[in-house]
Amino acid sequence: MSRIRTFRRRSAPLVATVVAGVAVLAGCGDGETGSSSGDKNFVEGTGQITKVPGGERQAAPDLSGKGVDGERLDLSDYKGKVVVLNVWGSWCKPCRDEAPNLAKVARETDDEDVQFLGINTRDLDRANAKAFERNYEVDYPSFYDPSGKLILRFPRGSLSPQAIPSTLILDRDGKIAVRALKELSERELRSALDPLTAEK
Repeated sequence: MSRIRTFRRRSAPLVATVVAGVAVLAGCGDGETGSSSGDKNFVEGTGQITKVPGGERQAAPDLSGKGVDGERLDLSDYKGKVVVLNVWGSWCKPCRDEAPNLAKVARETDDEDVQFLGINTRDLDRANAKAFERNYEVDYPSFYDPSGKLILRFPRGSLSPQAIPSTLILDRDGKIAVRALKELSERELRSALDPLTAEK
């Protein structure tokens, strides 16, 4: 009997973490709920692109960890740059659809103090994520976050990435200026990004 109780006590934090991860990626609450598409196992965005005025922006959490390539990544290393942070998975069709747009704009803005970063999620094998990057010529680094722990660092009620794909654009102070809960066209990405690169 005591063994069963011990197991339940020890498993509770793990269960809580898994449940919280599902809630974040399911876009729960605040009228921004995405719809899960069962067989594909991804959460569709609401189609919203939210832009926040300068004085009302919240700081993004400090994200750090191993990248898809195994090297350490720290979001704080890019303070002073505009950062485009894209949540993606190799298994996600909308992520595949938008990948060429992100890769193209990343190359075109390389000399404009813009840094693209990814958060690869739910890919249990790094090989799938690496193949995705090769296939779509994604040259910028991505965090490897198969369990969604990095996404959980965004405070409740903040402009968190609540769908897959999601894209956040951080201003030069590391604050969230734009959130897109949808796959982005090149035009949409440029429209959201250009005003921020013009800010001083």
